[in-house]
Amino acid sequence: MPIAMLYLLEGRDRETKERVIREVTGALERSLGSPPEKIRVILQEIPSESWGGGGVPLGKKELPERGRGEEQREG
Repeated sequence: MPIAMLYLLEGRDRETKERVIREVTGALERSLGSPPEKIRVILQEIPSESWGGGGVPLGKKELPERGRGEEQREG
């Protein structure tokens, strides 16, 4: 039974999480030949204050503004 565990920043809506689960399941089904009913996908949501990079917590980073042609997406 394949298990995929994904760590994401919290805040995504239910539809997005359902789409991720569906897409990851499909990828594992195609690449491993596993039946979808045997595949498990676990989404672990992490609060932004518990996520960091380069030694700096996400909440303390200067992030680029969204909406200028590039969506800032971390995690």
